[in-house]
Amino acid sequence: MNQTIDPFTGFGLGLRKEHHADFLAEQQPVDFVEIISENFMACGGRPLATLRAVRERYPVIMHGVSMSLGSARGPDRAYLAELKALARQIDPLWLSDHLCWTGIDAHNSHDLLPLPYTEEALDRFCANLTFAQDVLERPLLIENPSSYVSFAESTMTEWEFLAAMAERTGCYLLLDVNNVYVTSVNHRFDPAAFLQAIPPDRVRQIHLAGHSAGPESMLIDTHDAAVRAEVWELYAQAVRLFGPCATMIERDDAIPPLAELLAELDQARSAARLPA
Repeated sequence: MNQTIDPFTGFGLGLRKEHHADFLAEQQPVDFVEIISENFMACGGRPLATLRAVRERYPVIMHGVSMSLGSARGPDRAYLAELKALARQIDPLWLSDHLCWTGIDAHNSHDLLPLPYTEEALDRFCANLTFAQDVLERPLLIENPSSYVSFAESTMTEWEFLAAMAERTGCYLLLDVNNVYVTSVNHRFDPAAFLQAIPPDRVRQIHLAGHSAGPESMLIDTHDAAVRAEVWELYAQAVRLFGPCATMIERDDAIPPLAELLAELDQARSAARLPA
């Protein structure tokens, strides 16, 4: 697998069922939409018909939450086959998933579980990622998740792990700026140091989202609110470092009318035009 992913600049939203009618009724001012891959895999009927209709109007990104690349057993072959079949139908800009594992055997936790940042974990993740990319016959984007625990066994930082992973596997990166900020508060590091260590040529997409206050000064990546001021500031830094790339607003709970998200997307456009 030696394919590359060309940069794609623009601003998009996650395609959520609350807004399906809006996207089908008229052209919306977005450059792409992103779907949760699992919501459309191995299904037909109205969901797939809606996705096909949307795909006729907008480029689509497929974003997964269940590949479990950090697990000891690696990604499930049947899962990869279903994902590949959907990608053949939709012809997405790219496929993405997370730096995490999601379950054991047939049990899916439906959560993005953390990894220790060790050489052993890096070897396993890279082997699983290489296998998945070979099966899918395309490179993947890997997203940094939000983090709430750390491991005493870790011998490197998350950003060192991501950089090494990209170099070894040829994958690209989906930089979640909100997750960088949330994790930096939870683990008390400078988020700018995270951004500065990421290889600029591997970043193809940025996520922006809201977060909430958790217990004991912890932040939780909840995707249920508008992007916070601190994250906008960090996004401006990311744009200066990585240049224009696909930027998306994520909202998965307390989903507002589409007009409210489009206004927030305009804020991202303005932030991306800030002078260096």
